[in-house]
Amino acid sequence: MAKQAGKGVEEFRPYVTRVLPVGAQIVCADNSGAKILEIINVPRHKTRVSRLPAAAVGDFCNVVVKKGPAELRKQVHGAVIIRQKYAIRRLNGVRVCFEDNAAVLITPEGETRGTDIKGPVAVEASEKWPRVANLASMVV
Repeated sequence: MAKQAGKGVEEFRPYVTRVLPVGAQIVCADNSGAKILEIINVPRHKTRVSRLPAAAVGDFCNVVVKKGPAELRKQVHGAVIIRQKYAIRRLNGVRVCFEDNAAVLITPEGETRGTDIKGPVAVEASEKWPRVANLASMVV
């Protein structure tokens, strides 16, 4: 359970299908002011040749604000994926899926930019990112 600077807690994570490729537009679920985010990079992601890097619940990715205040646009931010539409299969056999794909903006130190998270947060994201779990009103 080693902690890297600003990159979440590294520990065992069961396989979660990566369903949000580069270019996907997702909802920003915090109160930082951003509305729509576009994924531009998924760091530390390895894949086969010519396949787009993709992110799943709990992954850190670099995003650009597509809809929101002018001071947040036209610059790269870090974000953590907290919900995905595609079903997540848990070790106990339960499958969980959400109504939308959503993320929250985080600072380079790993702190969340907003002070509140709208909607539920997946357990997979809250285990890896304790700061996101503290702000979550509901963890599913």
